[in-house]
Amino acid sequence: MAKLRTNRSAAKRFKVTKTGKVKHKKANLRHLLCSKSRGRKRKLRKAGILNPGDASTMRALLPYA
Repeated sequence: MAKLRTNRSAAKRFKVTKTGKVKHKKANLRHLLCSKSRGRKRKLRKAGILNPGDASTMRALLPYA
């Protein structure tokens, strides 16, 4: 059987944890930061977890993750 191709754009944006959850970086921490509160920016630094429906799509794009 042929090898599967990993979607490289998905590989740069998502990681799969040991338990199978899909991690991603949260949006809105690139610019216009002075109008956002300190606590909001602190919460945006943490990694987010995709919901199960989106996670199954990402696992199809990352077959060896």
